[in-house]
Amino acid sequence: MRAFVALGSNLGDSQQHLLNAMEALAALPQTELTARSRIYRTPPWGVVNQPDFLNAVVALETLLEPHDLLDALLTIERAAGRQRNSERWGPRTLDLDLLHVAGRTVNEARLNLPHPHIADRAFVLLPLHDVAPDLEIPGQGNVADLLRAVDTQGCQPLA
Repeated sequence: MRAFVALGSNLGDSQQHLLNAMEALAALPQTELTARSRIYRTPPWGVVNQPDFLNAVVALETLLEPHDLLDALLTIERAAGRQRNSERWGPRTLDLDLLHVAGRTVNEARLNLPHPHIADRAFVLLPLHDVAPDLEIPGQGNVADLLRAVDTQGCQPLA
């Protein structure tokens, strides 16, 4: 299955957190990291009184079921020092979101596929466009079209 994962960080050495997470994703069993986006510096979303984020997206080919992949993402986050608390959209060492798994739709409290906010977030769409500009997100649209509809001001690729 082709899966797409968004990566974000705004605490500590954010770039290293993202690179370490990419290595951990590539090392998952029955999984191959097939593409990675550029890393973008982006303004915070939701809670704006916090440091800028670094964001990226990776594409995976995996035999892991979506819930097993989600469990692996949460394990990688914890290894990076991520502490999940009740504050949504706050600062974090590492955030990994399962965006889309080809051919899978899930609507549960624990997991929604495709991710319900892909179409709203430039910090997801810019790096997702790097790896899959023609990807069709069920119920939301084509990545390239979705990207044209969001404000990307303040989002810059790292050199």
